[in-house]
Amino acid sequence: MTRIAFTKGHGTGNDFVLIADPDGELDLTPTQVAGLCDRHFGIGADGVLRAVRSRNIDVGAEALAEEPHAEWFMDYRNADGSVAEMCGNGIRVFTRFLLDEGLARLEPGATIPIGTRGGVRDVQRASIDGGFAVDLGRWRLSGGESLVHVKSLPVARPGLGITVPNPHVVIAVADEAELDGADLSFIPVVEPEPTGGTNVELVLPSDPLVKDGVGRIRMRVHERGSGETLSCGTGAAAAALATRHWAGEAAPDSWRVEVPGGVLGVRMFPAEDGEHVSLSGPAELVFEGTAEI
Repeated sequence: MTRIAFTKGHGTGNDFVLIADPDGELDLTPTQVAGLCDRHFGIGADGVLRAVRSRNIDVGAEALAEEPHAEWFMDYRNADGSVAEMCGNGIRVFTRFLLDEGLARLEPGATIPIGTRGGVRDVQRASIDGGFAVDLGRWRLSGGESLVHVKSLPVARPGLGITVPNPHVVIAVADEAELDGADLSFIPVVEPEPTGGTNVELVLPSDPLVKDGVGRIRMRVHERGSGETLSCGTGAAAAALATRHWAGEAAPDSWRVEVPGGVLGVRMFPAEDGEHVSLSGPAELVFEGTAEI
């Protein structure tokens, strides 16, 4: 048995176990990660965020090649122990953890680059709510229309594939009854089945869709490797992007996404390498402890 110190944190209810491992000495197995995330026999979380210096983890070499100042790498694991490319809520909580632990500094107006398996992501303080905003980078349509079967929805729905950089398939629902009644305790069936799995978002546009120049939607999500969560950051971005795509050229670039755990902000903006999408929202640390693995 190895005893480790941990911190529990969340971003709009999307919760994580955070572990500081600067020298990369802790090699967590999928079974150990799943044990930490178990809500009955472990700490309970949607995933594990391990903070390791980029130079001390193999995949960190790519991050340092992309951005030499990306000192920290976010080693993210889903609740079942599987590896994921990135986590939009997680990277905000990860940044809060680095700052509170004295492992990094973030001056007002500055950004901090964080290495992830989806590339380096820049994080800065948000102007409201004491949270953070992260540039999720370029997004892309995944190509090809899929069909999504969700338990308790009467018919299968066409899904729009979006990568940010996690894979997502977004479907629209007709009303609040469909959104609230969908049974996401079962994994949605996506046809054709995406290689490596996908997150699935159910989206309901508000009425009116746009208010004061900001688009508004509600969303629920089933995350691969974690099940239904109270929030998904990259999923919120994918949901806003999909809704804008469906709404047409007059749709706004700023969106308010309501998830079961709170509210997230999404903004699309031009960059040198194409259009980027950013995510903003709160990041909270709730308690600390030790655990045996």
